[in-house]
Amino acid sequence: MSSIVPRGKTPPLAADDLPQAVKILVAGGFGTGKTTLVSTISEITPFHTEETLTRASIGIDDTSGVELKATTTVAMDFGRITLRDKLDLFLFGTPGQDRFWFMWDELAAGALCAVVLVDTRRLPVSFPSIDYFERRRLPFVVAVNSFSGSRAYPVETVRAALDLNPDVPVVLCDARQRRSVKDLLICALEHALAIEERAAAREETS
Repeated sequence: MSSIVPRGKTPPLAADDLPQAVKILVAGGFGTGKTTLVSTISEITPFHTEETLTRASIGIDDTSGVELKATTTVAMDFGRITLRDKLDLFLFGTPGQDRFWFMWDELAAGALCAVVLVDTRRLPVSFPSIDYFERRRLPFVVAVNSFSGSRAYPVETVRAALDLNPDVPVVLCDARQRRSVKDLLICALEHALAIEERAAAREETS
């Protein structure tokens, strides 16, 4: 059964079981909404490394479907949110273009889990992010971001198109809406905790 977080409803979270600070990566292809998500939820002034797209990027950055995008993240986005007064979430948005992927290993170090944003109009741009976290065995959720003019697809259709493992949650979200982003982050945390609990249970029985 797919895990979908309804908008406007926060799922239960066992805050006492969580560490005091958690690092979460926000990934996805070029133009999928990573910078927007971090800006929407951060309770501090977010840190961005945005540069203006220039003619030099023609033929390098695929702007198909996001022709109006004028800037790009060249290193990372950073934001922070305190959850239920007990837990600080440190959000690191990754650069989406291939030429900046040399930074991903450093950004991923120490992360508990990740969120992969996808745009149903341009699903292939998020394939590399999914492959990366699958190879590293880092828990992640897929967030179908809401864009004006995008077609709404059933979750199972998106899951099949992305060839996801059955246990990877697929979440509907709007990176412009704070409550939607908060629900998404809680889903990612609960998914990571569930994986850790299953691993601990296997060790106890082995």
